[in-house]
Amino acid sequence: MKRLTALLLSLLLLLSLAACGADPAPSGGDQSPDPAPEDSVPDTDAEEPEAPDSNALPENPTVMEPREAEPYEILDPKVMPEGGERDGVKYVPYDGIVEHLFFHPIIAYPELAFDGDAQANGLDDFMVTVDEFNKILDSVYEKGYILVDIGDVWSETADEAGNPVMVKNTLYLPEGKKPLVFSYDDTNYYPYMLENGLTYKLILDENGRVTSWGLDPQGNEVISRSLDAIPRLDEFVEEHPDFSPFGAKACLSLTGYCGILGYRTQTDGTVEWTDELEANRQAEREAVKPIIEELKRTGWTFGSHTWGHIRLGSGNMAKIQADTQKWFDEVGSLVGETTILFYPHGERPDGNDWKQTGEAFRYLQAQGFRVFCSVGIESFSYIKKDICAVICDRLHPDGKTLRWSRNRYLQFYDAKDIMDIGVRPDLGIGEDWNS
Repeated sequence: MKRLTALLLSLLLLLSLAACGADPAPSGGDQSPDPAPEDSVPDTDAEEPEAPDSNALPENPTVMEPREAEPYEILDPKVMPEGGERDGVKYVPYDGIVEHLFFHPIIAYPELAFDGDAQANGLDDFMVTVDEFNKILDSVYEKGYILVDIGDVWSETADEAGNPVMVKNTLYLPEGKKPLVFSYDDTNYYPYMLENGLTYKLILDENGRVTSWGLDPQGNEVISRSLDAIPRLDEFVEEHPDFSPFGAKACLSLTGYCGILGYRTQTDGTVEWTDELEANRQAEREAVKPIIEELKRTGWTFGSHTWGHIRLGSGNMAKIQADTQKWFDEVGSLVGETTILFYPHGERPDGNDWKQTGEAFRYLQAQGFRVFCSVGIESFSYIKKDICAVICDRLHPDGKTLRWSRNRYLQFYDAKDIMDIGVRPDLGIGEDWNS
């Protein structure tokens, strides 16, 4: 029976690969980090994703009837607790740097990810394993970081002339703690992930908690909270509530061309759209809504990664506008409004958005985006003077930085303690591993 299930899954996976013909490898994901702000953005040879051409799914899990969820409290870090204390902990104002780490989906089964195929090196570059992710969580927790919501770091207000501007907020944190934003890119469960050792989708378990569903290397169904970065962070906060004293988790950076969160909610412009395809899409939209609701209730937020993971620096305004509207129609209509935009490939619109504000940036800002996130070598941020917006860079724990940027991440963790050399390809390590 297991063999039959595995064979069926293989067939259905092929259909799913056709469904999201977008960039089958991580090379279509975020590229090497942007250089420091004073430098220009490097060119990369990664291809943009293509639109999907069907709505096939690998296989759906059995739907469980969840129980009533446990209460969850979300607090505002911009407000000092009455008396300056909460639960016996002293709170103090913080106006320093808010660090920002981002992850791609994490690898549950390294033996499938690092099997020597064409995907292996890309997965090594851009992702961490479950074990590595757990070690990173342990390390940032031990070093005194606490999670804050990216939406609480900056706010829109008006200057003396009544013009809208962004301001950086004072955060009131437990004494001795440092703020940390988490974001997760591409939490869409693309087909290449399904065949390379990642989980397949999010579901609700019998306790109403967000969990992951997928198959192990033998084709057995696995429902787990510990194999996926989303439910695993939930677990970690349950185990260490002081890691998230305000209830914040991470901001999920979503494309739309393969649906969201493992549900194929997308339309397809490359095939004749039928009533059957639309009915399937609507069923997927309904199925993902309880997942979204539970994520939002328990401290998760959402941002745009564009619908098609497009290059915002291309200058193709017609494409940028059409893609943005499609994201609003197919993703924003599900997750709600967001002011956060995460640049695909780390590529800034208009070439260098911190020095200039071009047509693409102005259009995106006019659509409601206020915080624009790229990728860099530090948690850089800059409040623009000519338009109501903030640009910022994020650091990226992954195979590349574990191998080659150990010293840059020592404030968070030591790559020597994190990287699982035994399961990764033998691609070398940086000289700073010897320091």
